[in-house]
Amino acid sequence: MPVTCVIYDCDGVLFDSLEANRQLYNRIALSMGRVPLTEEELRYCHMNTMTDSIHCLFKEDRELEAKAVSFLKEQIDFKDFIPYLIMEPHLLETLTALREKRIMTAISTNRTTSMPYIMEKFRLQPYFDVVVTALDVTRPKPDPESVVRILDRLHGRAEETLYVGDSEIDLGTARSSGVRFAAYKNRAISTGIFIDDHCQILRFLSNGEPPQAPRCV
Repeated sequence: MPVTCVIYDCDGVLFDSLEANRQLYNRIALSMGRVPLTEEELRYCHMNTMTDSIHCLFKEDRELEAKAVSFLKEQIDFKDFIPYLIMEPHLLETLTALREKRIMTAISTNRTTSMPYIMEKFRLQPYFDVVVTALDVTRPKPDPESVVRILDRLHGRAEETLYVGDSEIDLGTARSSGVRFAAYKNRAISTGIFIDDHCQILRFLSNGEPPQAPRCV
């Protein structure tokens, strides 16, 4: 079955955003008088929505959790953390090639209000047909709602869609929505398609074989 649509996760796939999330959530934590995040807490916040992440950090104190939410809304400027994002290698070359092949592209992310700033900063608007964040759905990933919304907007078919993600949440999203899954830089969640460079997607789309090496042409 040909691939007519590629859906990307954002964090860990389009960008290495671990340091950006570390800076963001440590600023919140320190402002609330608690210690910096542990590595386990950081991994959780890196993969989940801001609401769930704040709850994880302050679940033992509801009053402090409410203050943290208010601080996030009133004091945090997400533009401060965009400089910590690092675009993954060969991303734009691959997206350009997908455009030339007339393959639709979309983003499904559990990010919220920060996503428009990222799209603007890195000038990604021309490369994607649809962007769905946690604010656009009732149930964020791994619920299939975000993928269903994308396919409805693009008149796409699940069996012709490839989802590129790097986490168990992404794998769950692909499974629940019935689309194929490509694991990016995480062999532990590979279901047969593993890539460690975006260019490898092009080989898979050309002949359906699992990619072995980067190819941007």
